[in-house]
Amino acid sequence: MSDILAENLSGKSVMGSDGTELGLLYNITMDLKSGKLHDLVIEPDEDLPARKVDFDRDDTGRFLVPVTRVQAVKDYIVVQR
Repeated sequence: MSDILAENLSGKSVMGSDGTELGLLYNITMDLKSGKLHDLVIEPDEDLPARKVDFDRDDTGRFLVPVTRVQAVKDYIVVQR
């Protein structure tokens, strides 16, 4: 995968590998000591039924998707479901 600046990812749409639109990228968490990325924090799509998503959620209801599940970054960020 080619290098992409984080500022270009903010607000990008996130889609599951099954074609489900999950929402918009809100943030990315990381370990400050190692620089290792942890999770994509996704603001859920309002029309998405919560029962259709098996990702963990933070205290505000945003999805926490491990960066290891990212499959592609193009027009959408595609994550494995």
